[in-house]
Amino acid sequence: MKIPDSNIVRCSECPIRHRAVCARCDDDELGILEGMKSYRTFAAGDPILWRGEELVYVASVVSGVATLSKTMEDGRTQMVGLLLPSDFIGRPGRQEIDFDVTATTDVTLCCFSRRPFEKLVDETPHVAQRLMELALDELDAARDWMLLLGRKTAREKVATFLEMLARRSRNPDADGTQHEMTLPMTRDQISNYLGLTLETVSRQLNALKNDKIIAFIDRRNFEVLNLAALHDATGDDNDGGMIS
Repeated sequence: MKIPDSNIVRCSECPIRHRAVCARCDDDELGILEGMKSYRTFAAGDPILWRGEELVYVASVVSGVATLSKTMEDGRTQMVGLLLPSDFIGRPGRQEIDFDVTATTDVTLCCFSRRPFEKLVDETPHVAQRLMELALDELDAARDWMLLLGRKTAREKVATFLEMLARRSRNPDADGTQHEMTLPMTRDQISNYLGLTLETVSRQLNALKNDKIIAFIDRRNFEVLNLAALHDATGDDNDGGMIS
């Protein structure tokens, strides 16, 4: 159930201020956004938007994690993406949402009514530029996702997933080591997302743990002990050249 949130944070104090759609805005532009926004919160498991639903508002994820999924006519559902803090929901100029959006954890959204926001995009180059950057980032992520599903091994898939969480974490140490983080999904959901079985996901997480790349505090909370080794486990090449 969506709940209007009266505890709205000022834009200048927002934890996603320098990563979200407002990242390039000056003080005057932030003032305009400040007057337009509202917060909505969703409990874990709540639907945020259904595919084909009228897009009344667009939003940035302030906290929490949501999934993007599509359901086929026979009921099969495929998770096709994750929304993490600072990610943007909706597309100006479109009247419907193309995916089911579901809160995986408790989620807080910073929402803008679609039509006033579309007008702001037309009139504010900084917002339009940032939207384009976010769209290009999403395109890059989709291409990486094609590689993951098509070519990566089970170990590389799980390592890539964990590295993405580490990269998007807010508070890395200077050496890249992360403090405690939480798996935003159950292992069953992770297996759906990565196209693996539940048993394979559990086996690969245990292998990374045994290799002292990660350490689990409990079933959902973990630390990255060696970020460089985690990156190596993804199979991604640092410089783009052939590995001899």
